[in-house]
Amino acid sequence: MKKEPKRNPAAAPQEEWLAAQLRDRELAVAYLNAALDEGDQAAFMLALRNVAKARGGVAMIARFTGMNRVALSRALSVKGNPELRNFSRILDASGLRFVIAAKERAKPARRKDQARSGERLIA
Repeated sequence: MKKEPKRNPAAAPQEEWLAAQLRDRELAVAYLNAALDEGDQAAFMLALRNVAKARGGVAMIARFTGMNRVALSRALSVKGNPELRNFSRILDASGLRFVIAAKERAKPARRKDQARSGERLIA
């Protein structure tokens, strides 16, 4: 009888590893900032949900914020759009805070209509 070839083990779920990483405040901040830099609200809401789960769980965050657990889960869903007040409460319950910072000054990109005559533009 022929032996079946050895198969590689299935990939381990990443949820536990991610939760362990996001318990570190600095990593949670970097994770949320990276998601925010993507410019995709769904990605940011997923990241915020992952941080909330890792830093106490949705039920604990709901108790701390005074929100209904179902409403909080809905707000943290991919299609969620929490009010600023609730967003701040969620971050506070996760041990984080919302901060506005100035961007580093970057040279503005030249538009085609601003180019001097005779100058070549690279498309």
